[in-house]
Amino acid sequence: MGSDRLQQQIQFILEIDRLKQVFRQTLLTDASRQENSAEHSWHIAVMAIVMAEYAPEHADMMQAVKMLLIHDLVEIDAGDTPCYDVQGNLDKAIREQQAADRLFGLLPTDQAIELRNLWEEFEAQTTATAKFATALDRLQPLLHHQQTQGENWQRFQVTRREVEQRVAPIQVGSPSLWAFTQQVLDDCVAAGYLQPPVG
Repeated sequence: MGSDRLQQQIQFILEIDRLKQVFRQTLLTDASRQENSAEHSWHIAVMAIVMAEYAPEHADMMQAVKMLLIHDLVEIDAGDTPCYDVQGNLDKAIREQQAADRLFGLLPTDQAIELRNLWEEFEAQTTATAKFATALDRLQPLLHHQQTQGENWQRFQVTRREVEQRVAPIQVGSPSLWAFTQQVLDDCVAAGYLQPPVG
């Protein structure tokens, strides 16, 4: 192992520690504080291991775990853009591409290519693996919102229709989890955590 290679790897490892400082809108399940993006990535990577049986055919679980661990690294530079922030989402893709260039560029070339390709695959949403990873990425916050009695949903007056649009990738990425997702939404509306559809 060359010293230059090791130095690049160490620099990357130290740099990605900053993901622990990027806070999301989603609360921890005990509602004590917002979760950070590193916690989110770890949580859904474990979900992929535990819930592998709900993956579609041809999904690669090891690739999904890797994808989920690195998919939000770009938030170190780009920040976490709330899904209902219309203005912030206008330039989100550009900010994240620039972040990917810088962050993955810190690695030795072979690893930079591997991780960048995983990130691009997640973003493109064309493979069964990426679709399953995204399904988990959308299911996890839904469960958090349910456990926190929809505190953030109520603050932003979010409707069931808006949440259903947000979690729609679950239907494609893990069809076997879609009925469960619908039941969670039904329960949240019934409990008053989530506003019923308008109109």
